[in-house]
Amino acid sequence: MTMSSSPAIAEIVRSGFVEGHHYGSVVALAADGSVDWSVGPVETAMLPRSCNKPVQALAMVRAGLDLPDDLLALVCASHSGEAFHIDGVRRILASAGIDESALQTPLDYPLDDEARAEALRAGLPKTSIAMNCSGKHAGMLATCVVNGWDVGTYLQPEHPLQQLILATFAELTGVPVETVAVDGCGAPLLSTTLVGLARAFRALAVAEQGPEARIAAAIRRHPEFVSGTRRDELALLTAMPGSIGKAGAESCYAVALPDGRAFALKTDDGAARVRPVLMGEALRRSGVDGEAWVDGDAVRRTGVHELLGGGVVVGEIRASF
Repeated sequence: MTMSSSPAIAEIVRSGFVEGHHYGSVVALAADGSVDWSVGPVETAMLPRSCNKPVQALAMVRAGLDLPDDLLALVCASHSGEAFHIDGVRRILASAGIDESALQTPLDYPLDDEARAEALRAGLPKTSIAMNCSGKHAGMLATCVVNGWDVGTYLQPEHPLQQLILATFAELTGVPVETVAVDGCGAPLLSTTLVGLARAFRALAVAEQGPEARIAAAIRRHPEFVSGTRRDELALLTAMPGSIGKAGAESCYAVALPDGRAFALKTDDGAARVRPVLMGEALRRSGVDGEAWVDGDAVRRTGVHELLGGGVVVGEIRASF
């Protein structure tokens, strides 16, 4: 997707003046899986970044990974690096008899501002386990142990685990994988379309049994493990009981409701600040914030991004679709 093909879907408004735009695409699926509405190109190949993680975790469970729900949620996570996240990754590794030196995630500080500041105050160095994808990598390593696969090459696209993930991803999205790129954590990154991404999340959300239902249950029961205690994703899932969702880099976002409705979006500029604004508007446009089972005020709050001037609010980023 490029700015020439994607429409403006958000405005940057300061003191009443529109000083810029975010361009991108959004799709909403109806409960039966058909496209309810869309904005911009939604059948074009894109890279969902960490929105892929629940589907990657599904492949691991299908391959025999068996973890408690909190740790399975952590395998789906871009975690904040809070203490319970780091402890959880260590628990996954210990369950498979693996040392954290086997992790091939890049060295990093925690994603969460407070957790990062705490690490810096303590003089701690960057570590692989603090990197936000370490839960996924720990799950990959544990899956390799279960199957007797080589743990040293688990990130190679031709590895049996990655081949299984690719097949699972194509199955759930219903879209052939056109591109295998490299994600920020070093793992293979699979392309799909926004429709395909929404379709995959819908498949997890409506599953009543099997590995798909296990993934959805883990996310529903432990959303704080999928993101963190101070994240907008947690606030949104808490406001919509039974829903599942995952944010990714480059302002990707996918959410599925328990009745099968699903939403996926991405902006061309990848600005993280506009991602929750767009999802909030997508849910509002479909009337979700007004439904009795939803905390509508909380949903709407996740879609608010205020702009400051001189320390006071002087504008906002607002959806324009």
